[in-house]
Amino acid sequence: MNSMIEQVYSIPDMIRDSLDQFDDGIRRTLDHNFCLSLKRIFLTGCGDSHHASLNTELAFESLAGLPTEPLTALQFARYTAPYLPDTGPGTNGVIGVSVSGEVARTLEALLLARRVGATTIALTATPGSRVAEAGDFKVYSTTAPFPEKEGDHTPGIRSFTANQLALYLIAIRIGEVRGKLTSAEAATARQELLALAEAAKKAIPAWDKIARDLAQAWAEAQEFVFVGGGPNFGTALFSAAKVLEASGDMALGQDTEEWAHLQYFARTIPTPTILITAGERDLTRMLEVATAAKAIGRRLAAVFPSDLAEGDKEHRLVETVQFIFPLPQGTHEVFSPLLTTLPGSLIAAHRAEVVGESFFRNFTGGRDISGGGGISRIRTSEIIIGVQP
Repeated sequence: MNSMIEQVYSIPDMIRDSLDQFDDGIRRTLDHNFCLSLKRIFLTGCGDSHHASLNTELAFESLAGLPTEPLTALQFARYTAPYLPDTGPGTNGVIGVSVSGEVARTLEALLLARRVGATTIALTATPGSRVAEAGDFKVYSTTAPFPEKEGDHTPGIRSFTANQLALYLIAIRIGEVRGKLTSAEAATARQELLALAEAAKKAIPAWDKIARDLAQAWAEAQEFVFVGGGPNFGTALFSAAKVLEASGDMALGQDTEEWAHLQYFARTIPTPTILITAGERDLTRMLEVATAAKAIGRRLAAVFPSDLAEGDKEHRLVETVQFIFPLPQGTHEVFSPLLTTLPGSLIAAHRAEVVGESFFRNFTGGRDISGGGGISRIRTSEIIIGVQP
């Protein structure tokens, strides 16, 4: 079992061990004045941290009751922060997500947010980091160290899940203080998150086998497409990112509706396409996409609820796809990314084994990790704090 697969198996225990710790820290940190003064929230970060923001937008809007916009750190810092509405102190909340706390663009986003009077929350696993210091409030998503051999570098799954969990708990905290959720409803939401840990523990062994079979059956594929809508658009992007990091294969995450406008016309007929749905708001469109993808010759897999296997519409999806990753019953769409991101991670891990590729391609070809991310300068990029509207 490679270290990436081991990470996936460790997720249930990590959620159980971290939930109360994260929740206690968030309740102590985010005071009533802050929660009550908010009028809107911006979520920002890079890479996996941006995907976590996309995955939790629905939670902030439905549980906290606030308009929420997830943006990449570059988009927020240089193209959005200068134009934030001047609606009074504490009304614009900006949550910057960075596991390392040293990503230059996320730091820039928080610095520019503060410059225009927004209240900032730094969500990071690294106390004392530059991003942490740029937050008016500091929320830590630090988890127990995961054992790796010296020199190993594994695509992040635990850190991503930890950030998702913390963002959900922030949304619940804000919603409870603002009266969008009663105390009982907030407690139920927290228990639902905890229950997903047990659901994941039961589901992961079966998903692991399905992912291994998929990777072997589609070994000659040159690219992969992951498709999801709503909160699972972030899941699609994250899953594609894990394939890129694990095996170096070209992979794309696409919005469910946008697939029908774009990837539908791609030349390579048998491109593996993985459909991701929690079976709620996006279901009817996903069924249409599945039918279209099958008709033009795509090889299909799906992550979708196990309790949707019965009935005419759902049965069509079952018959359309070759590999099915069943979501446990009772997995609600708003929290579903805690689970839906795991099958894609397993696919990526097994794909790397099948093609004999090292994670991150051993950081060759200018991809070394020195200097803040090699030539890409993820941590040493120039920080601009004077963008003019």
